[in-house]
Amino acid sequence: MIRIIISSQEICNQEELLRALAKEGFKLTQATLSRDLKQLKVAKACSYAGKSVYVLPNNAMYRRVKETRPPREMMVYSGFVSMRFSGNLGVIKTRPGYAGSIAYDIDNSEIPQIIGTIAGDDTILIILEEGSLRDDVISALSEIIPV
Repeated sequence: MIRIIISSQEICNQEELLRALAKEGFKLTQATLSRDLKQLKVAKACSYAGKSVYVLPNNAMYRRVKETRPPREMMVYSGFVSMRFSGNLGVIKTRPGYAGSIAYDIDNSEIPQIIGTIAGDDTILIILEEGSLRDDVISALSEIIPV
């Protein structure tokens, strides 16, 4: 949500960001937010208007959007791109930065046909239980991602 807010609004300080997060239902302390910003490698840069605003790492996905939408609406658009299988392995392609959170959701959904996942920045390796049917896996994954 921090990434979405920063990429959709001009946020100048942590207080503004805390308010924006609270508006979306996220309650954080300033100390937690500070650690999150550091972990996300958020920096400050001068906006076109000359204000000092938070920016995300130089990644095409995180560049400020021109058409602003509410952050909750932006969450609806999944980072899922594609999925392919080979034997008992599946590879899910995502937009940059989405693989970790999608893999987390897959792992925590306890799909019996999936032993586990390994995620990079834009790719997830899913390891299927021996003998699992791909259609069953796709059906189970459709609860998490729009496959």
